[in-house]
Amino acid sequence: MTVKIKFLKRTIFFIVTFLLLSPNTFQAQVADPNGFEGAFSRSMVGQKAALIVVGPSVSEKTALSFGQWGATLYDLLSAEYGYLTENIRLLYANGDRDKILGDRVAGNADLETLGIEIKALSKKLSSGDQVSIFLIGHGTGSGVEAKFNIVGPDITGSSFDDLLMEFSEQDLVVVDTTSASYGFARALSDRGRVVVSATRSASEKYDPVFAQYFVNGLENHNADRDKNGRVSVFEAFSYARVNVMSHYENLDRLASEHSGLDDNGDNIFSAMLGSDDLDGRLAEIAYVDASALNGKTLSPVEQELQLKVQLLERKVFKLRARKSELLEDKYWLQMEALLIDLARTTEVFLEKTNSL
Repeated sequence: MTVKIKFLKRTIFFIVTFLLLSPNTFQAQVADPNGFEGAFSRSMVGQKAALIVVGPSVSEKTALSFGQWGATLYDLLSAEYGYLTENIRLLYANGDRDKILGDRVAGNADLETLGIEIKALSKKLSSGDQVSIFLIGHGTGSGVEAKFNIVGPDITGSSFDDLLMEFSEQDLVVVDTTSASYGFARALSDRGRVVVSATRSASEKYDPVFAQYFVNGLENHNADRDKNGRVSVFEAFSYARVNVMSHYENLDRLASEHSGLDDNGDNIFSAMLGSDDLDGRLAEIAYVDASALNGKTLSPVEQELQLKVQLLERKVFKLRARKSELLEDKYWLQMEALLIDLARTTEVFLEKTNSL
């Protein structure tokens, strides 16, 4: 009886999670709106890598914040999210790297090193592996041409996009947490990519606090709102966005930054992810974590179960996108079957990992 009650509760939990908390729940939309069937579909059994780029700052206080966010992000990916340390590359500009970042630093944040590190990562990764790039620092520019400040010549969004062509066979996430990031991030928008920008306007040029709350969301899996032991880019973005809004409200100040996310390649960075757009679908299944659960490395059997959970989640999202094409009874019959299968598989997975 206790097991049945547990299962019933978990099934209800999944229904609430996927039908109420997820974006675009009741919208009439086409199947696979991103047109990218394979994106982020097998990342749990492949490698995950991260490139963290911390740019320079003229202010000692700001440089310290940038360094701390970069160091914390590096440590979280390694200790809590299952990344191999050799798959995390951190480039740091000027500053006291011994006190702030120590031996985490792989090289300087300059144009030449960026190209070298990206090419090296692309050769190391296989097709379908996932790479996440985190940009921390200052951005400048207005209109279409925006730049990320690095050592030496700054890099434009279009130039950075050229470098990212090295990852044509990998799943790609870019999180730009800099000021004036909007123009830079727009240049990176492409089908099959998840791109996050701390700002949604060229006029938002003050240093954002988005990076602080994005990193906070990863700490202790704070952003894991569906409590499945994993954090998706969608969850981390949503957590940061809400906390940024609260930050300015608590200061009784008008917000000088408004974050956005694009994952359908239309160059439109959405905020709410569920009002009148299609953004959020890939971000929901673009998980930050590697083959781990709350920092615990998974066995091959556990990885396979986690992959099955991920594929079932994908089926739920895709069915939800086809709601307008199906008769209501048929839609709910299929959705019920998927959610029950998802709940049962998750139950087995959590039992295997002693997470119940």
